[in-house]
Amino acid sequence: MPDQPYQLSPRLYEALQLAFKLHGCDARKATQVPVLSHLLSVCALVQFDGGDEDEAIAALLHDALEDKPEEINRDQIGEQFGERVLAIINMCTDTPLDYLGGPKPAWLERKKGYLERIRREDPGLMRVTVADKIDNARAMLAEHRRVGDKLWSKFKAGQAEQVWYFKHAVKAYEQAGFISPLLDDLRALVEQLDALPGRL
Repeated sequence: MPDQPYQLSPRLYEALQLAFKLHGCDARKATQVPVLSHLLSVCALVQFDGGDEDEAIAALLHDALEDKPEEINRDQIGEQFGERVLAIINMCTDTPLDYLGGPKPAWLERKKGYLERIRREDPGLMRVTVADKIDNARAMLAEHRRVGDKLWSKFKAGQAEQVWYFKHAVKAYEQAGFISPLLDDLRALVEQLDALPGRL
């Protein structure tokens, strides 16, 4: 008997609609690449790694609280998709829990806070944040091939700081006890970032 064709669940369809509503007109930093391509890529990484529906939904919405707090808040996400989806999105978010928009804390402050927190978090909720780092690292490497060291000027932190952050994120996931082929993939990508020329 042939396999039944896959059908998108209503919850995942709702998440796709919300992701499009929040990010559908946005491009990734200093590029013509739609933000939606990143969200869909992270979702695909999560699903190919065996992630469940909650994780797939969180992947589509993982940037919502950081980038669109004026349009959606934690209570709305929890009410629409459940507390586990919200917990996974919180795991991906480096802005304070009370962030409602406007200027974010300084880059280094946010990243250090994220790294300190993630070491103590539930590794069962980390698949999406690791997939997010993978897609970001891939995008950096692809853009570096295209524009070289001009890549770093589009970020709030330069090459050395970005590599530092990725390296310490890998260590934090390891310390938390996260185990997945995704972490092996991220580790390999970080090695490639670290090997790029120009870093002091």
